[in-house]
Amino acid sequence: MLTIIFLYHLKIEKDYSPFLSAYITFNFLFFLLAPMVQIKAFTDSENLFPNYFPYSEGAVFYTNVLILISHIIFFWAYLFFKKRKRKTIKITTYKSSKYLPLNLIIMLIIGITTLVMSFDYLVTLLTESHWRSTRLYELSVSSQLILKKVLFMMPFGALVLAYAYLKTKSKKKLNTNTIVIFFVLILFLALLLFFKNPLTEKRNAIGPIYITLLFLFTPKLLNSNIKSFVFLFFSLVILFPMISGLTHLDASIDQIIADPGLIVERYNRESITKTFNTLHYDAFANVMATVDYTVKNGLSYGYQILSGLLFFIPRSLWTSKPISTGELIGDYVIEDYGFEYSNLSNPIVAEGYINFGVFGVILLSFFLAYFVVKFLYWLKGNDPLKKIMAFYFAVHLMFLLRGDFTNGFSYFVGTLIGVLVVPKAIDLVLKMSFKKSSK
Repeated sequence: MLTIIFLYHLKIEKDYSPFLSAYITFNFLFFLLAPMVQIKAFTDSENLFPNYFPYSEGAVFYTNVLILISHIIFFWAYLFFKKRKRKTIKITTYKSSKYLPLNLIIMLIIGITTLVMSFDYLVTLLTESHWRSTRLYELSVSSQLILKKVLFMMPFGALVLAYAYLKTKSKKKLNTNTIVIFFVLILFLALLLFFKNPLTEKRNAIGPIYITLLFLFTPKLLNSNIKSFVFLFFSLVILFPMISGLTHLDASIDQIIADPGLIVERYNRESITKTFNTLHYDAFANVMATVDYTVKNGLSYGYQILSGLLFFIPRSLWTSKPISTGELIGDYVIEDYGFEYSNLSNPIVAEGYINFGVFGVILLSFFLAYFVVKFLYWLKGNDPLKKIMAFYFAVHLMFLLRGDFTNGFSYFVGTLIGVLVVPKAIDLVLKMSFKKSSK
């Protein structure tokens, strides 16, 4: 089935759809290649997947059936919604707001204020091994989400608006606004790179940001299905593991500068082939573990997915709020199979299954296709913020598919607010304010 989707995407599909490129790349690497490499490495005495779940022909077969069902439903729904959407879509011409310069200045003030207020926090992440930094955990989950996914991402939205403005003015004579906005763009780019770099952020956030920046500034590198597929495939096999070598290196920036060989040593320890036998590629095994958990404990009937959909409600107000499914299954394999790590991924297939069984797999595949097509037409439109967030979602989709849903969904919504909602809200407030003052 994945081969059919692949051939359709590269040979038949006329629309530019990096979403399908991401979908195929993820499923090939995580649900086909990785489990094959892992199973091939098994011996008579060692037959455990990366999450310590034991090999079973029945479990592997049933997991493949669930994945096949998800492929069929997703592909059918994707074609259905594309056909339906094409009849109703109206692409309007984008025109930048006349309040854009003022909007950018306001966002620059917010960005600089955020930098000043969080400077100690950022320096701590830069100077320590950030993924083990104690400073990171001094912030609540809600505070981290607001800071890292909304405030730290606002310069990205401002940068997109500034670049779109400069592109429309590139053929016209330079004026003061153009020159000022160019320098403001440089400042926003500097802020973004300071907020989001391999020493302060994990690869699941760095990848979508940097690849989207590449799409923004040099779209011709990624403007076809074959280009996006090859690039995303290469990124996941080569680029992301390299970034992971920095984001998960157990050394401070001072130690790295003093001994750069630490990076080389880590890369030598984790070759590409070895990576497929690590928790980086635990998705297939976690589907099996989720099915096993559900057989023993029953379906959650939608309760489990509430931790993602209602992520914005603090646990202090909702004491019975469910933990993320990745953590739930992590605790399960620790208790039942002697694993040592609870922060596991949990693919969309498994999220659907733990909530509603096979029907849940069908339901989430259907909704995934709906939103993919929704963003496909954002990408085809002319609104620069919607366009860039659509492409960002395409790259983020690999993280969302791997799961768990709570983290994948909340991280994207936070970014959506910072990049799209905040700039548009500021522009709306400016319009209303100047409209009232002119009366």
